[in-house]
Amino acid sequence: MLADQQFLRIPGPTPIPPSVQRAMNQTMIGHRGQEAKDLIQNIRPRLKPIFGTGQDVMVIAGSGTAGLETAVVNVAQPNDEVLVVVTGSFGDRFTKICEAYQLQTHIINVPWGEAVQPEQIEAYLKQHPSIKVVFTTFCETSTGVLNPIKEIASVVHQLSEALLVVDGVSCIGGVESRMDEWGVDVLITGSQKALMLPAGLTFVAASERAWKVIKENPRPRFYLNLSSYQNKLQEDSTPFTPALSLLFGLDQVLNLIEEEGFSEVVKRHELMKNMTRSACKALGVPLLTSDETASPTVTAIKPGDFDSEQFRKTVKQEFGLTLAGGQQQLKGKIFRIGHMGYTSPSDVLQTISLLEMGLYRIGKEVELGKGVAAAQAVYLNQ
Repeated sequence: MLADQQFLRIPGPTPIPPSVQRAMNQTMIGHRGQEAKDLIQNIRPRLKPIFGTGQDVMVIAGSGTAGLETAVVNVAQPNDEVLVVVTGSFGDRFTKICEAYQLQTHIINVPWGEAVQPEQIEAYLKQHPSIKVVFTTFCETSTGVLNPIKEIASVVHQLSEALLVVDGVSCIGGVESRMDEWGVDVLITGSQKALMLPAGLTFVAASERAWKVIKENPRPRFYLNLSSYQNKLQEDSTPFTPALSLLFGLDQVLNLIEEEGFSEVVKRHELMKNMTRSACKALGVPLLTSDETASPTVTAIKPGDFDSEQFRKTVKQEFGLTLAGGQQQLKGKIFRIGHMGYTSPSDVLQTISLLEMGLYRIGKEVELGKGVAAAQAVYLNQ
């Protein structure tokens, strides 16, 4: 292995395209000058199709968690009743944020590795008609589950006046999103996942229904006040210092997405998911999630006859392949393969080959090439 050759296959941060790296190295400009205004003006309309919305997408300097907190402090006020759907670690994070802001937090706990069923939310809302906001994840990064957001939105709006807030951090940019059509009220993502940038930007879009609540919310807020971002965006600016180098990179990311075609980006992610899952099945390596609920951006694997941490350590040391481990209750029990953003079917084939070698090295009986062949067959039969 070459000392500086690393293969990053985790669900964020993800590899950065060379052209995006070059874009971020541009000479710095004044953040209140015309050049910065032109940059923001160029970016604004091009984010909307990725979210599936006609609304402006707010760009905030901060992590994905900053986006989750932004949603909470803008749409809810102390003592509001809210519902959090927990299908993994990041649903749990929504719970912690809501409790920190003194909300009456109801929780639907779903077994990790499973998607929530809309009927579960339907039953809960019928029992608790005072709930004002429902928080859920789109792709639950910690388990590789993709929750049925369209169906969830339908249930929420049929049964209540509650807003639906969705954490799309680990999938927006890699999956189909129809925020307006589905009825999502607030949708959030981060820069370091399918959007192929370093960490440091969070993106928040809100519906007309959500904006009404946001503007009438008396809760004090400052840096995370979405109204401030909306007002300044009308001037092609931001209320606080923007992360200009990341915006340079974002401009180029949007160029790449438009060049490929967003529908093709979505198809590529679906293809990589199917290649990865078929390979694991061929190798007899158990998957955590079902085919029906699996995310196109990350695959979670739950070994039955080998140690996941020993395996991750082996492929990292020998091949420079970085895979993600489990979080919280799944720590040491699973490993996760990220296949999002600047990742191609060729990368998946390489990853599966190294996975086979790693399994062989730790003593698991495996037929070398069987997983690769299964992934190749998916690719050739697409």
